[in-house]
This record gives sequence, structure tokens and C-alpha cells, in this order.
Amino acid sequence: MPSLDETDIEILRLLSHDARRTYTDIAEEVGMSGPAVADRIERLQDTGIINRFTVDIDRTQLGAGAQIFVQVDPGDSFEQLRSRLDGSDAVEHVMVTAGGELWFNARAEVHSVHTWVRSLLEPADVVAYSVTLIDEIEWQPSLDGTDFALTCAECGNTVDSEGESEWIDDRMHHFCCTTCQSQFKDQLNQLKEGV
Repeated sequence: MPSLDETDIEILRLLSHDARRTYTDIAEEVGMSGPAVADRIERLQDTGIINRFTVDIDRTQLGAGAQIFVQVDPGDSFEQLRSRLDGSDAVEHVMVTAGGELWFNARAEVHSVHTWVRSLLEPADVVAYSVTLIDEIEWQPSLDGTDFALTCAECGNTVDSEGESEWIDDRMHHFCCTTCQSQFKDQLNQLKEGV
């Protein structure tokens, strides 16, 4: 699997600012041909670096309610609650913390925020949640100042051209060597078997 180079990073930067940019336009910016850019973008998708192309909608222009940020301790209902949040049109972003909490931001009517949140979270056995009304939000995608390298899912080392990538359980994983790849899969199988 080839590692990321400066051209890949520049393509990612350009797409993060405008995902509708044409391959020809990107090619002019990075000094490549359109088909070469298309190949690079396809490779970035195949390796799981680009997951999807999306649009950033200013919902205030649509009268879609107030922006809120909700922190939830899902208790034993993590999967059920995550699925509900993912399926809600009003929920814009879902984040999972290392501590097992679900955080999300959404649009809700100001006069009935808690009623709306409780209805979204039911029937999950939610331990606790908190709601914060957001006054202003701005999304500024940036790849500047970041060192980009794929890291091995097993040992955390940098994945170079000798590395391997594999789809496992609907997720692309990257490995620095076949040994790490085998160890990762063995441990995953043990977890699935309940060992």
C-alpha cells in the first residue's frame, strides 16, 4: 500500500474546502492530469482515508431551530442509542468519546429542547445527559500543520509502502506488516468468541 505524499495531502486539503471541485481543477492545482487525480482520489477512498463526500448546510437559513450540543452517558444502551442518533435528521454530528459517552450536536426547537432530547433518547436507559445551547458554530477544515501517515492498527507504527490494508468488519484497517495484521485478526477473533 503506497504511503501518503505531499500531493495526496494537497488533494485532501482542496477537497476539504470544496468536495465538488472537479478533477481537472484539482489537477491544475497539483500539477497532474485529471485521470491521475481521479486515480489518487479512488485510492484514498479504497484505503478508507476519504469516507464520503458531503455538503455543509447552514440550517439557520432553513429555519431549522437552535443549534444544541448534547453529552450523553448511554449506560448499557450504547448501540441502540447510537443507531437512533445516526438515523435522526436533526442530528448533524455524532462523536464517541474514549470514555464511552456519546456527544452530538443537533437542531431543536428552543422552547422544547429537553422534551425533544428525551424523546430522541427513549426508550434507551440513559444514565444522564446534558444540553448546551450553542450561540455560534463555524467549521474550518484544515490539514495544515499535521503530519499525515497511516498508523498500524496493531502496534501503532507508521505504515509504509510495505504495509497491508484490509477491510475487517466494514472498516478499513492498516498494518505495518503481515505479522501485525495476523495478530490483530487473531485478537479480534478471540474477542468475538468471548475468550
